[in-house]
Amino acid sequence: MNLPKAFEEKMKLLLKEEFEDYIACYEEPRFYGLRVNTAKISVEEFKKICPFEIHPIPWIENGFYYDGDQIQPSKHPYYYAGLYYLQEPSAMTPANRLPVSPGERVLDVCAAPGGKATELGAKLAGDGVLVANDISNSRAKGLLKNLEVFGVKNMLVLSEEPGKLIDYFPEYFDKILIDAPCSGEGMFRKDKKMVKAWEEHGPEFFAKLQRSIITQAAQMLRPGGMILYSTCTFDAMENEGTIEYLLTQYPEFEICEIAPYEHFVKGMPETTMSGNPEFEKTVRIFPHKMHGEGHFLALLKKKGTKEQQSQGKKNKKPTAIPEPLEMFFKDTEWKLEGDRLEIHGERVYYMPEQIPDVRGLRFLRTGLYLGDLKKQRFEPSQALAMAFTKEEYHHCISLKADDERVIKYLKGETLEVDDLVTGKDKGWQLVLVDGYPLGWGKLSNGTLKNKYLPGWRWMSS
Repeated sequence: MNLPKAFEEKMKLLLKEEFEDYIACYEEPRFYGLRVNTAKISVEEFKKICPFEIHPIPWIENGFYYDGDQIQPSKHPYYYAGLYYLQEPSAMTPANRLPVSPGERVLDVCAAPGGKATELGAKLAGDGVLVANDISNSRAKGLLKNLEVFGVKNMLVLSEEPGKLIDYFPEYFDKILIDAPCSGEGMFRKDKKMVKAWEEHGPEFFAKLQRSIITQAAQMLRPGGMILYSTCTFDAMENEGTIEYLLTQYPEFEICEIAPYEHFVKGMPETTMSGNPEFEKTVRIFPHKMHGEGHFLALLKKKGTKEQQSQGKKNKKPTAIPEPLEMFFKDTEWKLEGDRLEIHGERVYYMPEQIPDVRGLRFLRTGLYLGDLKKQRFEPSQALAMAFTKEEYHHCISLKADDERVIKYLKGETLEVDDLVTGKDKGWQLVLVDGYPLGWGKLSNGTLKNKYLPGWRWMSS
């Protein structure tokens, strides 16, 4: 592979005697990974039902390698059920190493296409709030779909300049993830087009952008909260240099240890102006040392303590629950709270608790889109189907993964399901594959009218 001479010279200085080992890794194949959605299925249960060969990623407890040259996990019904996300192994590390607990307020600043946001949402397990933002509106649409497939229901999906969020979320978040735009040096092996992009916009260009984003995020983090900053580049200016800039502007931050793995490489204080040995707590992933592409991670904590302030629920007065909606939810285990409901025209949303007023922001989704109210009836959404478990909705049709009707359903076809239902059952059915939701159908006389979202349908290749 023809690498830019300037890049090679820089890597020689960075790696010294290991440079030849690094160059040799370009002759090796890339690695493919999938990450289990632990909000829907445990790792142990997934291993029991996984239909193809997988091998553990040793530093990611819910991550696995698969042979991308032999199999296509994106063409299996479990992928459509949101049981896993396909992600480069090293890219799983940032969301894995940010300690997120249910009930917290979490921001993913540069979230599309959703590889890290989906893991953060799974960690929250429906409790707390995930704000997933990406400045690109088109990329944010893909982000929204991935979060909905994963069944994340306590989210806001925004498409804004990070700086605009400060006025809405001052010192609001407990945890923030910044997977920053970067020069992409760590991805040269995976994607050769990144080399040309590097030549057009090098580290200097991205360092300015990164410093703007990280200082904006600092203002949205509560005292005692944590930021995980990551890039997929090796450049010290973009990595240690960006962290050093943050520390000069906001000295209340300190660098924290990252949960270790034997092949992580310590950060490099010698590349900084200060030479502060604390930079050794940051981490680099090199592809000649681990089975993954290049990455950098830094975990930061904002000193001080601040009790999480209640910012009030979005609706001060409870919204009356419309009768069609109330009737539908009688067939579920969910108990709707009127002060979390928002109705815009026909559309009904269920908001996360204790979020500020976000009017004025450009958002793609606020809360869980429940469905539409139409002439005294309620039509549930695809997002609601994915947010349910089989125990939470009382009318389910479960198909085996190898039943040919699963693919027919995902293609949008009508199904004959006499063998799976009683003659008395009719109306909205939650369609499952091996017990995991795929979407809706409407049952009448043993025939299931397909309600799978057209934009999500199986495309034959």
